[in-house]
Amino acid sequence: MTRTDQPRHGRTTRRRDVLISGASVAGPALAYWLNRHGYAVTVVEKAGSLRHGGYPVDVRGTAVEVVRRMGILPRLRDAHVDLRRLTFLDEDGEEVASVSPHTVSGGAAGRDVEIRRGDLTAALHAAVRDDVEFLFGDSIDTLDRSGPGVDVTFRRGSRRTFDLVIGADGVHSHTRAMLFGPEERFHRYLGYCFAVFTMRNTLGLSHETVMWNSPGRAAALYAVGDGDEVHAFLNFACPEPPFDAFGDPRAQRALVEEVFAGAGWEVPGMLAALREADDLFFDGVSQIRMPRWSSGRVALVGDAAYAPSFLTGQGTSLALVGAYTLAASLAGADHAEGFAAYERTTREFVTLNQDLVGQGEATLFPTTARALRQRNEMLRGLRSLPSAEGRPAHSALTLPELPRRE
Repeated sequence: MTRTDQPRHGRTTRRRDVLISGASVAGPALAYWLNRHGYAVTVVEKAGSLRHGGYPVDVRGTAVEVVRRMGILPRLRDAHVDLRRLTFLDEDGEEVASVSPHTVSGGAAGRDVEIRRGDLTAALHAAVRDDVEFLFGDSIDTLDRSGPGVDVTFRRGSRRTFDLVIGADGVHSHTRAMLFGPEERFHRYLGYCFAVFTMRNTLGLSHETVMWNSPGRAAALYAVGDGDEVHAFLNFACPEPPFDAFGDPRAQRALVEEVFAGAGWEVPGMLAALREADDLFFDGVSQIRMPRWSSGRVALVGDAAYAPSFLTGQGTSLALVGAYTLAASLAGADHAEGFAAYERTTREFVTLNQDLVGQGEATLFPTTARALRQRNEMLRGLRSLPSAEGRPAHSALTLPELPRRE
């Protein structure tokens, strides 16, 4: 993609070049806002194309305002999953309670959006694809920060220099590892592992989730519509991260089968589907907590900097809000000033949402029989309650206005 310098105050000023690693949520959202304020943006993504499908994600609170300002909120509302019911089962497969999903998650019915990850990614990409360079099927190999810019060598062999580099490459960020060291320094394991995959909708579920629990184990079937497939979810307590299983799908399947051996309800059928699934995603439940999110001309955004874990339901929203505040902080500022402002603006909001662990979705997975009984009694008491109006942390940050382009 060829760009020309932009005239400003009657003279030509070179646009600052930014490389963003990652084209999921934070990456294209940041690309949109930086491009809007005069940056020449390149996004590199190791996958060969946009990832379609995927499990549903939530856009809540302040993040809804971000996508409204991007102009994509109507498209997201059209793709809204509209989950209507969350049914809990006991170890024998008997119903404990059936409640509004928002009652448990803390979402705000009618305001927040739940959408398949692939639909959100497609909407973000469509908003910026004509103005930003995307390099699919490639990734950053090395960063050299010894010069006035950042010299980047890509895995496919090319070399380029950028004024700034932003890592938006997820929980297991390669950019973060190059910049700050091993993931273990910032990884806060929360004591669970999970597996997600798709399987046949043998129960005829529609716009609903059904969850089975025993102490330390949960199995859920999630129907985003009334189609032939559902998302299968298997979550289990695991005191130490199973490092031998990470990166080894065969070991992952073996571990999940061992943990769920003898489980009732639909779990045997889920394990059978797991053996054949070609879209298995397995990981530990964890957060990323860092004392700072930048070093020199390189910074991090989204899960790479502050993954909150799915137990908070806020990963996507933090990515969208962080992309906006980072761009707002960099607009009209040098990188040192901008990165410092980004942390001042965003860190308290991030911490509030990371601290939601222990509320909402986190209560879904008790590890002892006593805790499970208490959880079930709490759920029975929710039967007659209205949908929640959103947790305060979801909307705890007021977005700064981005300066007008000159």
